[in-house]
Amino acid sequence: MVQVKICGLTNLADAQAAVAAGADYLGFIFYPPSKRSITVAAAAEVVAALRARPGCPVLVGVFVNETAEQMAEVLDRVGLDLAQLSGDETPNLIGDPDSPLYGRSFKALQPTTLAEAAAEAEWYVPPELAAHQPSLLLDAYHPTLRGGTGRVADWDLAARLAATVPQLMLAGGLHPENVAAAVQQVRPFAVDVASGVEAAPGRKDHEKVRAFVQAAKGAMRE
Repeated sequence: MVQVKICGLTNLADAQAAVAAGADYLGFIFYPPSKRSITVAAAAEVVAALRARPGCPVLVGVFVNETAEQMAEVLDRVGLDLAQLSGDETPNLIGDPDSPLYGRSFKALQPTTLAEAAAEAEWYVPPELAAHQPSLLLDAYHPTLRGGTGRVADWDLAARLAATVPQLMLAGGLHPENVAAAVQQVRPFAVDVASGVEAAPGRKDHEKVRAFVQAAKGAMRE
C-alpha cells in the first residue's frame, strides 16, 4: 500500500488531523520564503505533542540550501526523523558516512527529462535505505520555486523512474481527485501533498486531507 506524506504543516490541529486520517509522513517546511514555513520553536511544540501519543508518523523537515550541520541541528532540536533537501544541495550531504545527515535525509528533484532524473538518481539515492526512508522525492519542474506550485509532475517520467529506483516519493500537483490515478500509473512508494489539501496556504482542509489519504491508499485495490 502506498505511503502518504502531508507536507507544509504549520499547526498542531492540522498535524493531528493528518495523523487521524492515516498519514505516514508529516512534513514541516523550514524555508521562510514559503507560504507554508514554520519556525523551529513552533515546530518543536507541535512535534512534542505528536510524540506524546502512540502511532506518531515519520516526521520530516524540509530545507532549502542549508548546511548539513544546520539541518542536523534542526532535526535534533525539533525531534524530526528525516531531512528533505529541496535546494541545490550536493550528493555528499546524503551519501557521505561522515555527513551529519547520513541515514536520515533524501533529495527532492525537479527534473525536466528522464535522462536528467536518472543521472540525479545515481548521484542522490542513499547507499542504504531504511524501510521508512524515501530514496528520492520527484516533484514538478519549476524554474524558480522549490515545490508547492500546484503543477502536476510528469507521471510518465515518474513511472519510468519508479520502475528502477526503489522507494520513490511522488509530489507535484496532487489532490484528492487525481492521486488515485497517479498511484495507479506511477506506482510510487509514497505520495506527497501540500497545496492540494489546503483551505488556504499553510492551513489544511481536514476533509481534503482525509479524502486524499483514502484515495491514495485505496488506489491499488481498485
